[in-house]
Amino acid sequence: MVRLIGVHKSYENGARALVDVNLRIDDGEFVFLVGPSGSGKSTIIKLLTAEIAPTEGRLMVNGYNLNNIHMSQIPYLRRTLGVVFQDFRLIDKKTVYDNMTFAMRAVGATTGEIKKRVPYVLELVGLDKKTRRLPHELSGGEQQRVAIARALVNNPSMIVADEPTGNLDPARSLEIMLLLERINALGTTVLVVTHEKGLVNRFSKRVVAIESGRIVSDGMDGYYGYEDEEV
Repeated sequence: MVRLIGVHKSYENGARALVDVNLRIDDGEFVFLVGPSGSGKSTIIKLLTAEIAPTEGRLMVNGYNLNNIHMSQIPYLRRTLGVVFQDFRLIDKKTVYDNMTFAMRAVGATTGEIKKRVPYVLELVGLDKKTRRLPHELSGGEQQRVAIARALVNNPSMIVADEPTGNLDPARSLEIMLLLERINALGTTVLVVTHEKGLVNRFSKRVVAIESGRIVSDGMDGYYGYEDEEV
């Protein structure tokens, strides 16, 4: 569950990144966050992961109050979030399987838990036959599926996907979005940050549009149009 209530964010140089943002994402939702370059999308992700703090307003993520969260609690907050990036961020010298086990060992998972969870998640993303491949031996779409699997492996309550299809061709982009839709159907909350109009319009999902730090539309009516499609 995510709550932003009257959130403002200004940076030290005086730039206002967010202005009076009110946003609620309930458990189990699938939400697209869209907007042009510089609109505030990245700032929202950084707020959700406690990389930065709001200047004003209230912010709650998965049971944590981020207005007064202690530094020692931040790793536990982040375990409730699986973050997927445009550039995959896999460990080049580790196999698919070892990328997954590395993520689980980082949070103290036992060998038994790893042996049970990793094969399940790799089968879910369709990579159970490629566990011993290195990232450079995979296509871009396969690498992104590994990144999604890694985000899922510690069973987060929410996936935050930041331009997850930005480096993929249209066919692979659709595959990734269908995979995220399937993950959402299994009960995981999904927030996808993107600027790809056509992709968003293929799915009947909630679309939150942001411009100049303000939410300008929020609903199931499709994509909010804007001129700048670059990110």
